[in-house]
Amino acid sequence: MKVAKKLVTGLLGAALVSFSAATLAHAEEDVPKLTKEEMQKASRIFFDRCAGCHGMLRKGATGPALTPEALKKKGLNIPAIEAFIYNGTPGGMPDWGKQGVLTKDEIHLLAKFLLNPPPPPPLLTWKQINDSWKLYVPLEKRPKKAANPHWKNFFGVILRDVGKVAIIDGTTKKLLNIVNTGFAVHILRTSKSGRYMYSIGRDGKATVIDLWMKKPDKVAEVKVCYDARSIDTSKYEGYEDKYAVVGCYWPPAFVILDGKTLKPITRHATSDYYYDTKDFVREARVASIVASHYDPLWVLNIKEAGQVWLVDYANVDKGTISIDMIDAERYLHDGGWDLSKRYFLVAANMRNKVVVIDTKEKKLEAIVKVGTKPHPGRGANIDHPKYGPIWCTGHIGENRIACIGTDPEKHPQYAWKVVKWIEMPGVGGGNLFVKTNPNSKWLLADRPLNPDKNLQRSIFVFDKNTFELVKTLKVPSDIPGRAVHEEYNKDGSEFWISVWGRKDQPTAILIYDDKTLQLKNVIKGDWVRTPTGKFNVYNTMKDIY
Repeated sequence: MKVAKKLVTGLLGAALVSFSAATLAHAEEDVPKLTKEEMQKASRIFFDRCAGCHGMLRKGATGPALTPEALKKKGLNIPAIEAFIYNGTPGGMPDWGKQGVLTKDEIHLLAKFLLNPPPPPPLLTWKQINDSWKLYVPLEKRPKKAANPHWKNFFGVILRDVGKVAIIDGTTKKLLNIVNTGFAVHILRTSKSGRYMYSIGRDGKATVIDLWMKKPDKVAEVKVCYDARSIDTSKYEGYEDKYAVVGCYWPPAFVILDGKTLKPITRHATSDYYYDTKDFVREARVASIVASHYDPLWVLNIKEAGQVWLVDYANVDKGTISIDMIDAERYLHDGGWDLSKRYFLVAANMRNKVVVIDTKEKKLEAIVKVGTKPHPGRGANIDHPKYGPIWCTGHIGENRIACIGTDPEKHPQYAWKVVKWIEMPGVGGGNLFVKTNPNSKWLLADRPLNPDKNLQRSIFVFDKNTFELVKTLKVPSDIPGRAVHEEYNKDGSEFWISVWGRKDQPTAILIYDDKTLQLKNVIKGDWVRTPTGKFNVYNTMKDIY
């Protein structure tokens, strides 16, 4: 492949955020000895639970560096490390021990592992990728029309820790199928037409599900990396459903696939240089991807490097990829479109900022200072009577929601500024998602990572015009777990909440009437295990949030 690169200069960043844990008494000790079997087991635990925030090489990103040198410099010995892993932190690190996700023996093993040098992670050959490709249903054997008239109101529900995705009819509330996907699916995306739903797992396995089938099921899959978080498709006119792209955490790369069959086409490494210091960073990972509405290009957020890449896919079939590289800020994470779908807003969460990219002019538009560790998901868009279009994000590290003006043409006095801070009850952060819908009066926010069990099980409902807290919804007492990820149905008349619990304990999906805020349905069953993200087909294909 030919790759043309152009560099657009952005703003320089501040110094790296330092390790946030309290400094404990320094304790010198020898490197703990691990057998080969213990090292393999610990490596797997670290990959499953820690690598996403701390990096495969343990040099830090959303979370701090976890190299032996960094830990010992802060005086963290085995008991101190165990305490952090067991209890979590107010800054958003999950309490793996308290949740019952990791046993005390596993935590002890992981603490010893962290005081050993990181083992070199494996690479993945192009042959291995191609060998993993499986086409279950060829194009000619797929249905010509949708079997279910409600298909645009289907929900894909991630059953995270069991490696499955449930497809539910949002109109009848019936379970249609449970699809075996990759481990710890991170997100679901739909094609431009909405017919195909794509999953990407933490194990780097991409799956495409055909929603037109009588029983929606996967029609193809491929493993393109060892660790991944993002996937999207080509959505520009003339390229609908043609390509898919996966952003890899390890090896750091993006991989382009055929959109309907997932047949691998090409890949490109994303290891690069920090945008500010110009030092090389091997682990420059693709944190999130969106598909532009103005051109045949994808917006890729290169997390550690602090760059936004605009990847033009128009000439992929001719063997050429054009990439515009925009210097932005560290460390880029997730984000979404403004109401006009011209501007993409993405969290640079360890610098406490939101980066704004103008995808029409292909340039950095602004960098906005927000709160501690912004985590918008895709954010929440509101057409406000005073401020005009605004986009809101919550924070992992504090209890406020920041709403940013996004209309520089009609409301220039508010553009690219925090026009409103919304304070949530209680102390500490732990918010993962905020959500609204054009047909709803509410802005919804969760707090699943807050250490307070009461806040973990709450959904906060704000009036999206006055920003006043209207109601706090609670998970029913007979259902274990934490409330997470709000998602509206097709017409915005109801919203769904996952109750995220332990893998060995079925929980539920709660469905609320949007007008009355009353619980109207509860989806239960032995299959409802570790539900997290839910994605409505219509809202996802139209980028409505």
